[in-house]
Parts: sequence; structure tokens; C-alpha cells
Amino acid sequence: MCRNITELRGLEPPATAQEISAAARQYIRKVSGVTHPSQANIEAFEQAVAEVAATTTRLLHDLPPRRQPPKTSPPLRRLAAAQ
Repeated sequence: MCRNITELRGLEPPATAQEISAAARQYIRKVSGVTHPSQANIEAFEQAVAEVAATTTRLLHDLPPRRQPPKTSPPLRRLAAAQ
């Protein structure tokens, strides 16, 4: 659906809460069509991000380990490596 969301399963070290939240935020932005929520809908937007992040955290915890790491690194790791 969204090419900007990278795989988080199988990362070493495992995906951080910040990386999971960033992926959740990107997903919610994509499905809602809202890149910058207004004051009128910020609460619903942030709640959706929190729910998707919590579900993603559970999913990553419950899935078996991958045999090999993902092909690309999450954007936050690419930024940290560049510095």
C-alpha cells in the first residue's frame, strides 16, 4: 500500500518504539489522507497512531524470527547511520 513503510520484523537490534510509532504514523497518514491533522481531528489521529503502534508491537513480538534481515533499513536507522 505505502512504499515508504519499511519492514520492521527481523531487525537487529529489534525495532524500537520510535520506529514502530513512525511506521504507524505513516500508515495513518496514508489511509486517512491527512498529513498534518488539524486541531479538530488531532485527537482521533493520535489515538489511531497509538492503536496501530500497539498492534504492530504485539504482532512483531508474536511472529517467529526471520531467517534473514529485511532488505532495507527503516528511515530512522538510515538517518542515524548517516550522522
